[in-house]
Amino acid sequence: MSDWTAGYVADIDYVFGYYDELNPLRANLAFLYAGLVPPQMGTHCELGFGQGLSVNIHAAASATTWYANDFNPAQAAFAQELAQASGAEAHLTDEAFAEFCLRDDLPNFDSIGLHGIWSWISDENRALIVDFIRRKLKVGGALYISYNTQPGWAATIPLRDLLTGHAEVMVAPEQGIVSRIDSALAFAERLMATNPAFARTNPHVAERLDKLKTQNRHYLAHEYFNRDWLPMPFSRLAEWLAPTKLSYACSAYYLDHLNPGLSAEQLALLGEISDTVFQQTVRDFCINQQFRKDYWIKGARRLNAHERLEALRATRVILVQPQAEVKQGAAYAFALNLLADHQARSLGELEQALAGQASFAQILQAVMVLSGVGALQAVQEPAVIARARPLTDKLNAYLLDKARNSSDVNNLASPVTGGGVTVGRFQQLFLLARAQGKATPVEWAVFVWQIMLSQGQCLLKDGQALTTAEANLAELAAQAQNFMEKQLPILQAVQVV
Repeated sequence: MSDWTAGYVADIDYVFGYYDELNPLRANLAFLYAGLVPPQMGTHCELGFGQGLSVNIHAAASATTWYANDFNPAQAAFAQELAQASGAEAHLTDEAFAEFCLRDDLPNFDSIGLHGIWSWISDENRALIVDFIRRKLKVGGALYISYNTQPGWAATIPLRDLLTGHAEVMVAPEQGIVSRIDSALAFAERLMATNPAFARTNPHVAERLDKLKTQNRHYLAHEYFNRDWLPMPFSRLAEWLAPTKLSYACSAYYLDHLNPGLSAEQLALLGEISDTVFQQTVRDFCINQQFRKDYWIKGARRLNAHERLEALRATRVILVQPQAEVKQGAAYAFALNLLADHQARSLGELEQALAGQASFAQILQAVMVLSGVGALQAVQEPAVIARARPLTDKLNAYLLDKARNSSDVNNLASPVTGGGVTVGRFQQLFLLARAQGKATPVEWAVFVWQIMLSQGQCLLKDGQALTTAEANLAELAAQAQNFMEKQLPILQAVQVV
């Protein structure tokens, strides 16, 4: 019997993560900052969608058409369930890359996204994906790709090999992947206790092991314990992508555009390098890069200075965090004060309002930093928002109902941003109570407590379990009040509710 998993961990579910870099709208600001024409919104593809949360949020929230695959049928079934709930244009399958990438019924795409999977697949599958990108990405289309990279993983690769080696030969497979992971971590800890020369030469390895012990076993299984696992230098990725006619556009991580953490000497050295691939390789050495999030473009077109400024001034953003909780808030209070009402404004409107207080360059830097820390998100056109709202309402209603029995999903869809907004389980249940006619935070708390009580659950506070109904209700009421005052107005502004 053939192994449909192709060496990939399939006996434990992948985490229910949401990755906003896959949101096509998010690429606009990065491309404009880099002086490039952004890709179009239209028809998009995600390869290896995991549980499918990102692709379903983006299909519903941006009213675009999506095609996506993930080889795991259980994950594909959940993803298809979400698509049916929203009614969005999402075509989701459980095909292997060898099937999906060779289909003759797929359209050409404005963007193709791969989050993380490049690091966990075989060279054979990489070749299939490269050929797929070459054939199916439109001229002017963008590739988003994130992957483990060198040199940041250099010292950890032997530790990963140790862990997977132990899991393969020292623990019976029938014990399950979680048990094998726990045993491998325990063995590695015993080995470190003997003070091996490798650990003395690479002191950060012990710190990495300590961090691994605290992480979600579902995440560890998929991150470290697949058969194929290859942190790839940027230059090697560029070699792989050479047949696609893609060129490197820019980082998908906004803060990278501002070069934080680089010294004046390092910036000067990088400025001497005209070759983009080698420049990025050197930059990775400067910051000990471990994980890259990149945009590539098929047919890069540069904007002139006037075109760039015009497009940037038209870009609209909205504050999606309480102002008082924004990282870097003090440094950029001049912009945050204008955005504190959580209404969408263009950079041009900010420029006019801040005339005499801040230059456009300062405003743009503030927007890049605040977007980079997750406080700001780009805003879609009103017509797109109106078209997406019925789809996100249906998807969010489905997710709120799921929250009664699970804390797996911590995101809801916003038609304003075209993407996801972080909302924890209890906050989702407060929204569910509100949708069912419960009007006050106290009523929301009672609603949530009844669900918890029926499931034998209680709250933790300061690491201690709350053992009485009174204590649980008091804590839930406090959380509900805080939610009503701080988070609910934001969720209303981005039309999650």
